[in-house]
Amino acid sequence: MAAAGSAVGLGNIWRFPTETGMNGGAAFILIYVLFMILFGAPIMLTEFTIGRYGQKDVADSFERMSGGRKGWRLMGLMPVVAGLLVLSYYAVVCGWTLYYAYVAGIDGFAGKTPEQYVSDFQQFAASPTEPLIWILLIMIITCGIISLGVRKGIERGAKILMPLLFVCIIVLVCFSVSLPNAERGLKFLFYPDFSKINGSTALSALGQAFFSLSVGIGCLCTYACYFRKDVNLFKDSLAVAFIDTLVALMAGLIIFPAVYSVPGLTPDAGPSLVFITLPNVFQHVFGGASVFAYAFSLLFYVLLVIAAITSSISMLEMVVAYFHEEYGWSRPAVAVAVSIFCMLLAAGCSLSFGVWADKTVFGLGMFDLFDFIVAKLLMPVGSFVMCIFLGWVVDEKTVRMEVTNGGKIQTVLYPVWRFIIRYFAPIGIILIFINEIGW
Repeated sequence: MAAAGSAVGLGNIWRFPTETGMNGGAAFILIYVLFMILFGAPIMLTEFTIGRYGQKDVADSFERMSGGRKGWRLMGLMPVVAGLLVLSYYAVVCGWTLYYAYVAGIDGFAGKTPEQYVSDFQQFAASPTEPLIWILLIMIITCGIISLGVRKGIERGAKILMPLLFVCIIVLVCFSVSLPNAERGLKFLFYPDFSKINGSTALSALGQAFFSLSVGIGCLCTYACYFRKDVNLFKDSLAVAFIDTLVALMAGLIIFPAVYSVPGLTPDAGPSLVFITLPNVFQHVFGGASVFAYAFSLLFYVLLVIAAITSSISMLEMVVAYFHEEYGWSRPAVAVAVSIFCMLLAAGCSLSFGVWADKTVFGLGMFDLFDFIVAKLLMPVGSFVMCIFLGWVVDEKTVRMEVTNGGKIQTVLYPVWRFIIRYFAPIGIILIFINEIGW
């Protein structure tokens, strides 16, 4: 559940509906699910295999599996760099979700015009101080859970947060599909229009599959080092990929029927869908200041907060695990130190929406720069390197023995997976990389 919590986050509930809405709905979803099967789950299994073999941080795992080649320890820097960058800008969006949960809790959406929802979000995001309060709260929660350790912190947190997340999702889906004109949203989600598919749509679906599962940056590799040796890695990889896809589809079932229930709104609103469009939807559908509008909006943003925290935990754990394992430093001390550093970076990312909006690198503000480095560089490059490492560098017998638990697991999937990581996945990753950097 902790690994699933790492994969399930704002990428499912915020980014997936955004990408689906902007890429035509059901046709995009079909390609996305196909790529989860062909790329997402196999690369996740690759990370799981490396992490469990090493039973320590990512650097040690790569060195051990390579037969002691010191050069592969450099891969241990991947989760450190990625964790610091991801958590720094991810915490900004997490802070927004916590703020919106607070606004929903005090019934702050009631009685506002569509224009006010736009101006409210813009003013809040551009404020030099207000978002920092909510970012700090998110960092304190995340740091507290990590400081408690793997079993008392991460594992216990996952056992509470993941079931709670699914309860929130199921309740919201039941609400949403019962709304007027909900069938239009269901048609958008499940009746594909293949004329809307092009090369860009396919590559966007492939990129979303990677982003959603958080593959390629060492996050899942870090969690896998805590797996027992009798764990069936095939089943766990498929289970996490299934849960991740299910949550994304259920997020679509929450959002699109609700959007189509309001005349004049369209599903292609982009990133503003969650923070500008949906508050308007909740109030319009349920008649403004009503108990249903209050309950629906509050539950939705609580769901976002839970998803945000389960992923922020994994981001911080990547960095903490490295320094804790490599240097023997106290876990709570490392967690606090890294959290403070990330908080400072997050403050810069937040200010890039306001007073630092004119401070750019290659035309990108600090928030967008960090997102570009992680999503468009580190993720595809990291995934490519892991496939090459396990497919071509590590002895095939070592790989087979680890994946099959010493030959105890007999499955026809092994040769299929082996072919994918050696040939199919690397080619697909190169295509993503070329598309993402705009070549």
